[in-house]
Amino acid sequence: MEYTAEIICVGTELLLGSVVNTDAMDVSKALSELGINVYYHTVVGDNPDRLKAAVELAKNRADIIITTGGLGPTYDDLTKQTLAESFGKKLIFHEDQAERVRGFFRHLNKTGKMTDNNLLQAWFPEDSTILENSCGTAPGCAFLSEGKHVIMLPGPPRECRAMLKSGVVPYLLALSDSHILSHNIRVFGMGESAVEERLHDLMLSLTNPTLAPYAQTAEMSLRLTAKANGPEECERMMKPILNDVLAILGDVVYGVDVDSLEEACINHLKEKGLTLACGESCTGGLLSKRLTDIPGSSAAFSGGVVAYSNRAKTSFLDVPSELLSLKGAVSPEVAVSMAEGAMNRFGSDIAIGITGLAGPDSDGSDIPVGTVYIALAAGTSRFIKKMSFGNYDRDRVRTAAASNALDMLRRCLTGLKPAPEIII
Repeated sequence: MEYTAEIICVGTELLLGSVVNTDAMDVSKALSELGINVYYHTVVGDNPDRLKAAVELAKNRADIIITTGGLGPTYDDLTKQTLAESFGKKLIFHEDQAERVRGFFRHLNKTGKMTDNNLLQAWFPEDSTILENSCGTAPGCAFLSEGKHVIMLPGPPRECRAMLKSGVVPYLLALSDSHILSHNIRVFGMGESAVEERLHDLMLSLTNPTLAPYAQTAEMSLRLTAKANGPEECERMMKPILNDVLAILGDVVYGVDVDSLEEACINHLKEKGLTLACGESCTGGLLSKRLTDIPGSSAAFSGGVVAYSNRAKTSFLDVPSELLSLKGAVSPEVAVSMAEGAMNRFGSDIAIGITGLAGPDSDGSDIPVGTVYIALAAGTSRFIKKMSFGNYDRDRVRTAAASNALDMLRRCLTGLKPAPEIII
């Protein structure tokens, strides 16, 4: 059976724009990987009548209704009560869940003191499957009523993502006899339109498996998905398509089923037993931040310096003041000197130096806003890349610069030539 789903995100803060609605993105992504169609997203405030109206509408157009938010202990957390009423179900108190909440507070403080309203989180619509919350106090739940599968998830993104993985995906997989498997093909250095042009005929020819492109900040990905009786058959169906994609796109593919460029780079560094250091100016530590976001990165990342001013470049990265005066801070020579300074300071095998003009204002020189120089020092080798981002906004310049630096590193570690300008 083909299922359709509707996502209802509950919270007045979402309507006011106080909080970014990442839950809808996370749930949609999880559902698409399971082959479940999402046709509607709804956002509703903390109002029982409006939530009930949204649920009634969803009943008429979806097989699966997934809500996020409104499961906490406060007066406006009314999702369970409202959905129970919408489906004519009683609320049942679960003592085991109440004890789990008490245990959370005992762990939080020695006295275990908590307000009584926290026990509201132990009430669930009758015949519910409880979805444990590994990151907070509010469990989720799922039930089947009127031919609809109803799933309620907590609103905090960290809790929602964890419950999706541990509870919702297994619950939904059990609804079907078939197995759905996906591979994510990660691409850097070729834009979505250029990738689509090269793969257009292949994508149109596919029905199962399917191949779909997704644009992301400064890169893109392709999701290859197969549906079959088991994972082995899914893999068998996808293998020739995956090989075709890799052959067509070549070295702009930086990994399959890796989450990010930084993860790929840390993995390559670890495999080779090498260490990396960074000297950053215009990126303000973004490159170092992305690398240290990866668990276990301490085995490969030695450290970084954010040297924003010329004085800092001289003091902390040993960039000669004469070089700064002669060439200017935004120059290939200074980028190389920053990389060499970082390598020497941290005793690393490889180092990256980044300097540029992120904008939006000019620095008074004749250097165009959006100009960035990235240098990579590896042993006695030096690689330099000039990027001209033009009228990109400041955040995009910094993100794209960090991503290009990571791609330079990835290419160095895998024996590839430095990349040319990005193909749009």
